[in-house]
Amino acid sequence: MKSLADLEAIRQRTLDKVNLRREHEGTRIVVGMATCGIAAGARPVLLAFMDEVNKRGLLDVTVAQTGCIGMCRLEPIVEISVPGQEKVTYVKVSPEMVPRIVAEHVVNGKPVAEYTIGAQDKSAPWRGCP
Repeated sequence: MKSLADLEAIRQRTLDKVNLRREHEGTRIVVGMATCGIAAGARPVLLAFMDEVNKRGLLDVTVAQTGCIGMCRLEPIVEISVPGQEKVTYVKVSPEMVPRIVAEHVVNGKPVAEYTIGAQDKSAPWRGCP
């Protein structure tokens, strides 16, 4: 950087990138990565989603992480948001489940019902984080 104009050009490029991220309308995969999620195996799940999305060349899909989603007994938890559809929450996700979730839900638009929070035993008491 040699001048104020160079600095302004860098600033503008950065703002353009930030604005592109805000306007992203594609599918969003969010993995709970708080202490409870990590202890339950969320890190390999996150890496499996990143690998599967990259392997398939899915450019309109973002894989992100978040903190505690609030249902520790169901970790690892993954939320998938597809524009124009209701968010789907997958529970007790393992890396082995990821290819099927990506193929059926992300690519073909059909959530894998047996992996979702709705498929869990509703009679079990809810236990969030302590």
